[in-house]
Amino acid sequence: MSAIPDSYLPVIFLGLMGLSMLLYAILDGYDLGTGILMIGRGESHRDQMIASIGPFWDANETWLVLGVGILLVAFPTAHGLILTSVYLPVALMLAGLILRGVAFDFRAKANIKHKGLWDRVFIFGSLLATSTQGYMLGLYITGFNDSGSTTLFALLSALCVTSAYTLMGACWLILKAETELQAYAIRCARRCLILTAIGLLALSIVNPLISAETMSRWFGFPQTLYLAPLPLATIALLLMLHKLLASIEPGDSREAKPLLYTIGIFVLSFAGLAYSFFPMIVPGQLTVWEASSAPESLRVILWGCVFVLPTILAYTALSYYIFRGKLTALTYY
Repeated sequence: MSAIPDSYLPVIFLGLMGLSMLLYAILDGYDLGTGILMIGRGESHRDQMIASIGPFWDANETWLVLGVGILLVAFPTAHGLILTSVYLPVALMLAGLILRGVAFDFRAKANIKHKGLWDRVFIFGSLLATSTQGYMLGLYITGFNDSGSTTLFALLSALCVTSAYTLMGACWLILKAETELQAYAIRCARRCLILTAIGLLALSIVNPLISAETMSRWFGFPQTLYLAPLPLATIALLLMLHKLLASIEPGDSREAKPLLYTIGIFVLSFAGLAYSFFPMIVPGQLTVWEASSAPESLRVILWGCVFVLPTILAYTALSYYIFRGKLTALTYY
């Protein structure tokens, strides 16, 4: 680690934090989306949806803990600034995640007549978590400016993130479910794709209008040439996913492709954000070097990441390997 120049360390930790947040958005995104898709479904379908995420949902949140942990120890100045600006949304997000955890356990242990109540709590917790995450993303993109336009942008971001998570959940169910539930997931994915595409387009229009820095990076020359592959690839994936969802049927051999395409859209969206703001860790306020801890501290922390990150990746991969294939009947012991 001593061979790594001091100036590289903050960038390495920014990359690790970004990777953690991306993996959280993908992995916890599909189980949050699955919770939202439980709205209006019968008990049998709700049980199948819970069974599809049961082995994974709790571990998926590990990536959020890791990402926020890196922010705290590697970029304490940015951590203080960000958490101060989004204190209420963070509290509401945590409340949503707690409600999900409580409801997940209580639906199995409470009296059968209360099962529907706990399912509704699970749905509400999922909606609360996704909307607050989207709202915080909108505030972050605008540099936490205190204005009416910032609030409107954050609300738009909340809607976009919620629809994107729901799309991810629908594509997950296309992969894991069969027959009726799979058909329901395909219908939902078609609708959510339209909402997600509209949301991405709206965010792409509004973002440069409210940020001069983003406007310069997106449309200045030659910066626009560097950015061009990202929106073009995103549009291509959206069109491919739309075409696929229009033709796919329950039992189709292509059932894994919608999830893979959606993951690609998430990755490209994160790459676009990274391009728009690097080297700023708080847009318009702090660079990674201004916000980072001392190089000596970062070197010690990096040793911890060398052991922790592969461990999390290993048990995550193992859990998905063990519980691969179609969902099975939900049982409690």
